[in-house]
Amino acid sequence: MTLNETKIACYHCGDDCTGNPIVLEDKHFCCHGCKTVYEILQDNNLCSYYDLNQHAGVSLKSANFNGKFDYLTDEKIQAQLLDFQSKTIHKVTLFIPAIHCSSCVWLLENFHKIQVGIFTARLNFLRKELSLSYDPSKVNLQTIVELLATLGYEPLINLQSAEHAPKQNKVQRRLILQIGVVGFCMGNVMLLSFPEYFKLDLNTITDATYQGFFLYLNFLLSLPVFFFGASDYLKGAIISIKENVRKKTNVLSVDIPIALGISALFVRSTFETFVNHSAGYWDSLAGLVFFLLTGKWVQQVTYNYLSFERNYKSYFPLAVKVNDGYKNVSALQKGDIIAIHHQELIPADSLLLSERAYIDYSFVTGESEPIKKEKGELIYAGGRLIGEKVNLAVQKKVSQSYLTELWNNDAFKKEKKTPAIDLANAFSKYFTYITLAIALVTGIYWHFVEPALVWTSVTAVLMVACPCALTLSLPFTMNTTMGFFGRNKFFVKNQNVIQSMTEINAIVFDKTGTLTENKNGYLHFENGKLSEQEKQQISALAAQSVHPLSKMIHQYLVGVGKATVSYFNEIKGMGIEGIVEGGLIRLGNTEFIGLTNGRVEASQVHVEINHEYRGYFTIKSAYRKNWKEVLKQLQANFRMALVSGDNAEEKENLNPYFDKNRLLFNQKPQDKLDFIRKEQQAGYRVLMIGDGLNDAGALRQSNVGIALSEDVQAFSPACDAILDASNFARLTDFLQFSKTALGIVKASFLLSLVYNFIGIGWAVSGQLSPVMAAIFMPLSSLSVVLFAVGMTYLFARLKKLI
Repeated sequence: MTLNETKIACYHCGDDCTGNPIVLEDKHFCCHGCKTVYEILQDNNLCSYYDLNQHAGVSLKSANFNGKFDYLTDEKIQAQLLDFQSKTIHKVTLFIPAIHCSSCVWLLENFHKIQVGIFTARLNFLRKELSLSYDPSKVNLQTIVELLATLGYEPLINLQSAEHAPKQNKVQRRLILQIGVVGFCMGNVMLLSFPEYFKLDLNTITDATYQGFFLYLNFLLSLPVFFFGASDYLKGAIISIKENVRKKTNVLSVDIPIALGISALFVRSTFETFVNHSAGYWDSLAGLVFFLLTGKWVQQVTYNYLSFERNYKSYFPLAVKVNDGYKNVSALQKGDIIAIHHQELIPADSLLLSERAYIDYSFVTGESEPIKKEKGELIYAGGRLIGEKVNLAVQKKVSQSYLTELWNNDAFKKEKKTPAIDLANAFSKYFTYITLAIALVTGIYWHFVEPALVWTSVTAVLMVACPCALTLSLPFTMNTTMGFFGRNKFFVKNQNVIQSMTEINAIVFDKTGTLTENKNGYLHFENGKLSEQEKQQISALAAQSVHPLSKMIHQYLVGVGKATVSYFNEIKGMGIEGIVEGGLIRLGNTEFIGLTNGRVEASQVHVEINHEYRGYFTIKSAYRKNWKEVLKQLQANFRMALVSGDNAEEKENLNPYFDKNRLLFNQKPQDKLDFIRKEQQAGYRVLMIGDGLNDAGALRQSNVGIALSEDVQAFSPACDAILDASNFARLTDFLQFSKTALGIVKASFLLSLVYNFIGIGWAVSGQLSPVMAAIFMPLSSLSVVLFAVGMTYLFARLKKLI
């Protein structure tokens, strides 16, 4: 398709204004929705929204909220969503996926200026959560949500969001408190140790008194460092030792060598302070614990705002209309009569009470064609209604429906084993034994040579020998890598996923929505020819429809000229007919046109002109950009397979990239999961890439599951990582860089071993002074971290990830 016209961007959202754009005050809008938002902002003096970011709004071409949020007037439903309620104030937290820029922040923070009755509006940008407090006597929750949706910020309200209200992360709050306490103590300990660092003259009584006071004060400041800051490592070591004594495991936790080092520092420093009245190693202790806690914090906070764990409740609406009221989906019982509207998800297995319905099961099975259902037929949960409203009789509770069977599989009940744990266990096991052996040999040697050095040398060995390479370089390297991946729209659940990616040797793809795009396709006309006048008439009629295929036809025929529509009537899910330039034009599916020998195809729009069948427009899924190059690159290093719930129509296009025995179609969700399991039983470590709920079991069963999404914040199944569809072409780069990151960690191990050889050799001699320990230990830890992060930055730049 070629355009002869200059493209005009919508002033609100930036989309192209095709056809006849709406003009207001010399500003062009693509639809009445965008124009309405502009007028709302203008009336409230909030047009600075557009000054922060040009075309910052969200397109509202298909926005239609009539009746969609009526359930929010129900008091029981409101009670499940509200954080707090009284007669004078209600508080609610809403998740808004459309938030994306500073303009969004500015507008939503000023939301109280738009709607009367709202007291405060506070936005958490990272979590995309808007916290509102409002007066229930002046405005209700339905009005607030509808206004947000009108502005282009429709909240995501589903069953899981109500059942799992946001809670404070107590573990993370405790970790931040530990870092704060240890950081405060470390700073003061180092400040009070300055006389020791610079060997000041302490011969006078006054200076000596201050020195003694500083020694005891350092001891007091180190108590919270040891008993609070290092408590998790000490507890972890004790638990690991108990498990080994009881022979429940033969694996030593990495906490053991860390706890040994920390305990040796504390005991030795206490001895130096109270027995020898000299400076201990309090600064080394505080610095080591601070570095360890900081590394743990970096690991925890990275991308914690993305949802990687989702079940069927994430996809179901919160409530549906039952008889004359509304009911929470989880409370549905057999026999309830529910009303489902166009594009709504069916929450429970139900019988169809209306004459007919078209159900889109693509998100559950992967099949792209809608299925026609007649009155009395069973409709499974997870299907999406296409067409006009229908009534259904619930047959099973939500928790017992067909869709929920997927979450009863063992794959969802066990944790994935990750190589990070194996690496940590192996390292800590040998490191602990070697450290204890060196300390024992050192003690025996000095016992016979110079007994006075036994205590100092043994404790010095335990102090210096700390597995900082694993505890510091691993989280800093992997989380720096996660940051680079995030910049490229590849969001990884945790550092263990990156290490699992390095061991992958087989990749399984879904087709629909993974290799192909959900929103785009190639449109062409088949089984006939159309004159220019007929194209004008069809384009004019298609422009009146809200159906995506009709919009595509209108776009496809832009530039053929204009025609006048004097009458039209559209039946949702069926088609549209109208009088255009005196002729009767009908566009729709086979049933709407009256074809008796054809099945309903979601990708076909049939054309009838003046009662004469002329052919049909068909849309074929468009493959993602550079998909062939990606598959060719992966072929060289991985065992490839495609397992799709769709039909085999595209088999010929895919044959060059997959073995014929590993190119499977019409697969149910359980079939996909079973295929992954068989691959793993054959010794392969499998990466699964999918996009829909039908892929959830396979994603969970796989060693690494990547959900491909055109919106990383909404509607992706449970997974280990989320890849923005726009960066699908960089999949190979991400897999390769994961191996690079693990190589950097191993190099950090070698650097750490060099430091340990030097430090332990020094400690064995019994000559390691407190001042030198204070310099050497933080320096070794810091240099390992800087090396790991610096090398990660260097290779990321070479790989063009930054």
